[in-house]
Amino acid sequence: METISTPLQKRQALEPLHVLLIGNNPIDMGKVLDKLHQVRSQKMDTEIAFDLTSILERLIRFRPNFILIDDNIGKRELLETVNELSTHNKTKDIPITVLKNSNYHEALASGSILDYLLKQNLSAEDLYNSIKNSLRFRRTQLYLYQAYKKRKKQLMEYMQ
Repeated sequence: METISTPLQKRQALEPLHVLLIGNNPIDMGKVLDKLHQVRSQKMDTEIAFDLTSILERLIRFRPNFILIDDNIGKRELLETVNELSTHNKTKDIPITVLKNSNYHEALASGSILDYLLKQNLSAEDLYNSIKNSLRFRRTQLYLYQAYKKRKKQLMEYMQ
């Protein structure tokens, strides 16, 4: 049975994902970049940043719609980076996934981080599924927030 794709689905498939990779180990970032390029169903444009300064430099000319952060940058740097990305106008609504070395380390409790992936045994399919699911979840969150604000405003007008 043949599936029929809508123009919206075709347009979404043609538009590349803009992924910002953040980490301090070029070898690990290269491996993740290779995994991203193995995804054949979606074109991906990527930029790599190694610290907060280079992240801000990338944001001048690159507008990501997904962010991957390697937890090797250190707990304090990870927290600073997530906090900065959560408050920056260009990145506050962008889903963040953290790549972890092991399950034994505690996870950073932040509403901005939507997913955690273990680097060992990371496949291109796992990475793509995480990206796809995080983008859907973030869009749903934003829609619900906007609907809430609209309904709240309508209710306040009705109450007056």
